[in-house]
Amino acid sequence: MHAEIAAAASVRGPGRHRGGPAHHQRRDPRRLAPTRRGPARPARAPRGLDGRADAGAGRDVSLGGRDLDKLVAELTLEEKCLLTGGSGLWTTAAVERLGIPSVRVSDGPNGARGPFLPSEGCSTSACAPCGSALGATWDPDLVEEVGAMLGQEARSKACRVLLAPTVNIHRSPLAGRNFECYSEDPLLAGRAAAAFVRGVQAQGVATTVKHFAGNEAEFERSTINSVIDERALREIYLLPFELAVREGGALGVMTAYNRLNGSYCAEHEQLIGVILRGEWGFDGFVVSDWFAVGSTAGSARAGLDLEMPGPPRFYGGHLAEAVGAGEVDEEQVDVIVRRLLTVFDRVGAFDDDPQEQPASVDRPDHRALARRAAAEAMVLLTNDGVLPLEPASLSRLALIGPGADRPQIMGGGSANFRPHYRTSPLQALRDRLGPGVEIRHERGCDIDRAAPTVYASQLTAPDGTPGLGVEVFRGTGWEGPAVQRLHMPDSRILFFADPPGIRGEPFSLRGAATFVPDETGTHTFTLAQAGRARLRLDGAVLLDGFSDPPPRGADLFGMMSREISATAELVAGTGHDLVIEFSSEGSVFARGVSIGCRRPLSPDLMDRAVQAAADCDVAVVVVGTNADWESEGHDRRDMDLPGAQDELVRRVMAANPATVVVLNTGAPVSMDWAGDAAAVIQAWFGGQEMAGALVDVLLGQVEPGGRLPTTFPVRLEHNPSYGNFPGENGAVRYGEGVLVGYRWYEARGLPVRFAFGHGLSYTSFSIGEPVLSAAELSPGGTVTVTVPVTNTGSRPGAEVVQCYVAPTAPALARPPKELKAFAKARLGPGETTTVTLELGPRAFACWDPGNPDLAELEERLASFPVMRAPQHGKQPGWRIDPGRYELHVGRSSADIAHVLPIVIRV
Repeated sequence: MHAEIAAAASVRGPGRHRGGPAHHQRRDPRRLAPTRRGPARPARAPRGLDGRADAGAGRDVSLGGRDLDKLVAELTLEEKCLLTGGSGLWTTAAVERLGIPSVRVSDGPNGARGPFLPSEGCSTSACAPCGSALGATWDPDLVEEVGAMLGQEARSKACRVLLAPTVNIHRSPLAGRNFECYSEDPLLAGRAAAAFVRGVQAQGVATTVKHFAGNEAEFERSTINSVIDERALREIYLLPFELAVREGGALGVMTAYNRLNGSYCAEHEQLIGVILRGEWGFDGFVVSDWFAVGSTAGSARAGLDLEMPGPPRFYGGHLAEAVGAGEVDEEQVDVIVRRLLTVFDRVGAFDDDPQEQPASVDRPDHRALARRAAAEAMVLLTNDGVLPLEPASLSRLALIGPGADRPQIMGGGSANFRPHYRTSPLQALRDRLGPGVEIRHERGCDIDRAAPTVYASQLTAPDGTPGLGVEVFRGTGWEGPAVQRLHMPDSRILFFADPPGIRGEPFSLRGAATFVPDETGTHTFTLAQAGRARLRLDGAVLLDGFSDPPPRGADLFGMMSREISATAELVAGTGHDLVIEFSSEGSVFARGVSIGCRRPLSPDLMDRAVQAAADCDVAVVVVGTNADWESEGHDRRDMDLPGAQDELVRRVMAANPATVVVLNTGAPVSMDWAGDAAAVIQAWFGGQEMAGALVDVLLGQVEPGGRLPTTFPVRLEHNPSYGNFPGENGAVRYGEGVLVGYRWYEARGLPVRFAFGHGLSYTSFSIGEPVLSAAELSPGGTVTVTVPVTNTGSRPGAEVVQCYVAPTAPALARPPKELKAFAKARLGPGETTTVTLELGPRAFACWDPGNPDLAELEERLASFPVMRAPQHGKQPGWRIDPGRYELHVGRSSADIAHVLPIVIRV
């Protein structure tokens, strides 16, 4: 016998081909099987899904005092359909005669960019640590604070919708957007997502939890079919969305590009209509990812509310045509409009000034929070006692690696934007240690796949400010007076919308600056274009994309050309006139140019780094990836550090045993040298304050507060997705089922480099004997686990208590154990606190895909007592099998301090 918590429909549906039938052809679905900080305090984990009301339920709709029904009734069919599509890249449509505003939206998960691209001369924004870093904090309270900060940033950009958070699962370490996502574990990801949503929406900004669903890679993401069995979908891949909706009260959900079990997500009736709206009670709006809609009637029936960007290709006027043809009921359009207007009203958009402009507000409290979050995310993977460093005992420190002076603070793609500022570990250490400690800096090697843009620190615009001065002209010949003057922070100029001063007409740009190289030697300049461009250096044409335009490349989702390159011999400290000329001719949608410059590569680059390490007391090596390797649009090919970084680390460690390795990555990398390092810190893409936070951690001014949100495997081949990633023949099969991450490694008995939940501290902790509120439960009961935690060391610190549930004799195959509760406790030296963990029915449940033929099968087998029917229920749903379970309480999935039995009775 087993208890079925709820019955529900399976998530499957019809497939379609984007180049197929008309946009409004009907397709029938078919079934397929508050912040708290300070001294020691009692810590309580977030409550589970059981019994928690939707955080968004019961919110009033005012619409400026107007009645929603009357407002919808006043709209014409054309106006109603107009509201279902964007009016531009970052705005929804308005109906001015009825006072319905256009609402601005903004990327993204680690900062509110505003309604522009980073290269459009837009305002700057606060940059928080990336998603995997926030997951590594294991601290929903802190994530909620970060969410509130980003909500405030979105409001400063005159935006009411933030296109975040990204809650897809770390299925493979190679996935290009792992840095945006929180974890390989759905509970940890979901708790972080719910907290983020609460923080953002408390500021009057809607979130759009994305990408719904099965978008765990970038490979062929616009068309690929993610084939996920029902159990894995429910238990792993949908759970973060469910938690964001039911516990966070998310007002928006963004559908993914891909197909899920045959149906495109934007028109997936089971996914949107049955599960999201029906089972989870979601009352917000569903928006497509950009250009992800492929049908009119199918998407409308499924429950998609908003097609972005505008002008719409399938909604808007096309939706009105479908209503006229009888393919969509006007009542369905009314429902869509009601949902949109309700959300816009809930966030206060009806009271906004439509003339409000984006602003840059670099707030001290945001700086402090970004720094605290970056330190709380850093994971101390190994430490033989070299950390924390004692400045008084240092005379010389070697700072080595590509990230020492150019760290990666965020990943690539739509999560990228202009931060308020960037700092480097080199500058932060110099500022902190002062002249009393000699810092020897060497790059050691380079990692750029594409030539990096020239930063403002090496550019001086004609007006004397750092950066690039840009003039905008009507027409493609740089003639007449400039209609606008812009300022760019680097040598990349790119527009998706018209540049300021231009309205739907051809245009040209001229960018100018004095370029001062910091090294002498051969510099390699590159040019990639979406349009036509050339580069002049000291008056002479160095690169020309006009006379022989290069073919299309992979950058900017295939809208930019391949790079062309040329070299120039330059002397450090000498100014050179750099002029970029661009014409919009030949461009489609994206228009712009990117100029890169590779610094001279000395043949003794690594030798100098090794010698510096040998000459110093301590060596700190900052290695990692950048947006060339971790970005939306492509996945990594392997787990290796790019370039010669592994060799650099090994040689530096051989020269100086006191070597600290800092990993500046968003996802796991291979590191077979890890056991030989004096210490290893996983610093992630830590946001605008990463450098300062890193120095805080290195010098022991704060603790490295993070724990791994994902397993670091020994070999890529050990990963559960290996063999089923990234996909082939138009599909990717999630063949590992529910055995994702640590579930797989433990089930298969595979060694790992660093376990899920692992992280060291500068102090020590003791986890005392847990106490259960009950030793036996009914299937719908809740148990409380009380755990004493003591800081047994001499420094303040934080411990993350993790509770895993392990069924001892499951009727359906299940992972050996699964995370079901956690809490982070901060304690001073010698202090003890109590952590309280609550486990409700879902902590013990698994998804039963059901077997509708089971009744007939049981009847057939009744006359054969020796035979046994399968252990599935008749209908799909959550089920709890009675019997003995174990609660594993510890510091990580591999470091369990206590095992407690608990029995669930029928």
